[in-house]
Amino acid sequence: MSDSSQHSALSTAIDQFLEYTGVERGLSPATVRSYRSDLREYEKWCSHRGISTIDAITREGIEQFIASLGSFSPASRARMLASIHGLHRFAFSQGMVSEDVSRSIRPPELGRHLPDVLSVAEVTRLIHAASVGTGTDPVSLRDRALLEFLYASGARVSEAVGINSADLDLKDGLVRLTGKGNKQRLVPLGSHACRACQRYLNAGRPVLQKRAKGEQERSAVFLNKRGKRLSRQSVWEIIQVCAQRAKITKPVHPHTLRHCFATHLLEGGADVRTVQELLGHSSVTTTQIYTHISQQQLRKAYEQAHPRAH
Repeated sequence: MSDSSQHSALSTAIDQFLEYTGVERGLSPATVRSYRSDLREYEKWCSHRGISTIDAITREGIEQFIASLGSFSPASRARMLASIHGLHRFAFSQGMVSEDVSRSIRPPELGRHLPDVLSVAEVTRLIHAASVGTGTDPVSLRDRALLEFLYASGARVSEAVGINSADLDLKDGLVRLTGKGNKQRLVPLGSHACRACQRYLNAGRPVLQKRAKGEQERSAVFLNKRGKRLSRQSVWEIIQVCAQRAKITKPVHPHTLRHCFATHLLEGGADVRTVQELLGHSSVTTTQIYTHISQQQLRKAYEQAHPRAH
């Protein structure tokens, strides 16, 4: 991108929007980075067409840009359009433009992808696989506590690695999670998770904490071998290793235990609104994907058990 495009009026508008999302709306650094990446690509496309101000962009121009992303997945195009919607809504609210030309543009159909879910027995095997040998070394205690915590709370991986000691109340079986948009929620923890976390806090974490260098590191619940806050990538690796040990053949990924949490609650009789609150979903529509999984499994059980199902 040329220097002139970097300092165009459109670039300035994007800078102002990014500052607004990070400072005034308080969105996470990861979300702001995603906006920045999308909108710089959008700015580059506009620059190549001689568009240097946001009021010169038309509805047709945005549609052409989205159409140019044909090699992107529908989800990536939808995310890009969401970033563009955010920019144009902001520009309209600030009086930079007389109308939001992006308002009526709808994202491409994503289709419904049902997440892979483990059975209760498979989750149990996965959690037990975290204990190596006697299961009393600091890393085994941490990994067992981490997997129990993820399954008991339905936390996103980013929420789990972000918790501090002050967020855990094992006496009352509660954890305070900070989700998207810095929204906080209290989630109960079952007895298995509380016991595993207590064992880790008593005998595992103190060993890891001795290697921590700063107060922020020492405050984190889940620490790595160097005493630093555990990263999302490390959690992914821990889950993968435990899945291999447990000989689980289904695809396993960082949010597998979150999906299992939601599905198993619904199968156990929890209502979808309760699960929505526990997951921290802003819309019940997002949560309802798990009701489809439960219905699929009910049909499978029916077809296997009913003498006249076939």
